[in-house]
Amino acid sequence: MFAKLVVQFATLATMASSVIAGPLALRPKYELATRTFSGFNNWGGFASLSNFDNFYGADNFDGSHYNQVVVSHDQLVCHTQQKWQKGKIEAQINGKILEPFTESSLYRIITEHICDVETQTIVFEQWHSGLHGFSRDLRRHTDHQVGFDSHISSFYNQFFSSDGSLSNHDFGFTGHDLGHETVLVSGHNWDDNRSPASVEDAYRTTRDAYQSVHPELF
Repeated sequence: MFAKLVVQFATLATMASSVIAGPLALRPKYELATRTFSGFNNWGGFASLSNFDNFYGADNFDGSHYNQVVVSHDQLVCHTQQKWQKGKIEAQINGKILEPFTESSLYRIITEHICDVETQTIVFEQWHSGLHGFSRDLRRHTDHQVGFDSHISSFYNQFFSSDGSLSNHDFGFTGHDLGHETVLVSGHNWDDNRSPASVEDAYRTTRDAYQSVHPELF
């Protein structure tokens, strides 16, 4: 039960992190042999992974394959909040506040409510992989329009009880519901002529920044 709740929160955390679109970490270049994947249900004999694949599907580990339905009657426009500081206007990126909060909440839930370290690893890697899927959406490498699921995101504030403990309520959604009520946010500066190159340049710069911090991984 708690494994499903943790995956539900991880889905919400992916959406929250996706909205702020922070840089995604590169992975070390491991040499992996080609293998046939059969799913994670009861993987390694761990009961905490019972029915794990039911959330997204055994063939959809990162949740990147889904049918998107845009909710046309909801209209949102992106805006940069600003504050007056030292006599000039400075952009305030709320994501830099939200990102540690979201990640810390997810870390707490994974470590507090999953006791098998193998399952902790699998759940975390599923969340991390989902961020890469949204990165591809942002760069217009997929057929998905950039937005968020308004139904699933509406549960975010209900995940913790009033006493701060994790709610044990099953919110009734799975990864199969992702994208069915997509809201698109207008007001961004995407331009079909300019943005493909500039966004890829921004992406490559984040890779360079990560490699400069962790040269031992490459």
